[in-house]
Amino acid sequence: MRIVIAGGHGQIALRLERLLSARGDEVAGIIRRPEQGDDLRAAGAEPVLCDLESASVEEVAAHLQGADAAVFAAGAGPGSSVDRKDTVDRDAAVLFADAAERAGVRRYVVVSSMGADAAHQGDDVFDVYLRAKGAADDNVRARAGLDWTVLRPGQLTNDAGKGLVRLEASTGRGPVPRDDVAAVLAELVETPATAGLTLELVSGSAPVSVAVKSVAGN
Repeated sequence: MRIVIAGGHGQIALRLERLLSARGDEVAGIIRRPEQGDDLRAAGAEPVLCDLESASVEEVAAHLQGADAAVFAAGAGPGSSVDRKDTVDRDAAVLFADAAERAGVRRYVVVSSMGADAAHQGDDVFDVYLRAKGAADDNVRARAGLDWTVLRPGQLTNDAGKGLVRLEASTGRGPVPRDDVAAVLAELVETPATAGLTLELVSGSAPVSVAVKSVAGN
């Protein structure tokens, strides 16, 4: 498969790129800064320079041509402004979905957040983030032109992954290592029977492949 990842230099994305390239997939990661390219190459991915906050749909679609799947893993990140929650976490996600449709890439996986909700209340930066992610998820889930899956991990940690997770429509809150999030994403990308599902993810007792198979087709 050829898989294009938005937010290619993110912590989850770099882990995902290593997994995908190791299993023989062709991987491209969209980045904003040229100096990030070496990290992607080290992960086995092709760096693609494109700023999703300023690019046109046509420009992004050109990078998606020929892909079998697209993964939106971009984010404004901790410490970013309220405005960038909207321009990256919401608007860039919508742009990437528009581009995927234009390029004819049906398989589309979103890295969202547990608690994402366009109607979430509150004025803190994290509240704005949850609204932005919720709005982006709603936009993607309304598209008939995409075979989408929305993944909502719990509290992200840098603990070593154990490959044991709980993946369900509703899991309740809990932590999950970024390693295991990447492993689940790698499975979801090649499991089209999970299309149309919004899934929460925390650490659990099921091996990743078993957890994905158990929700496929539901």
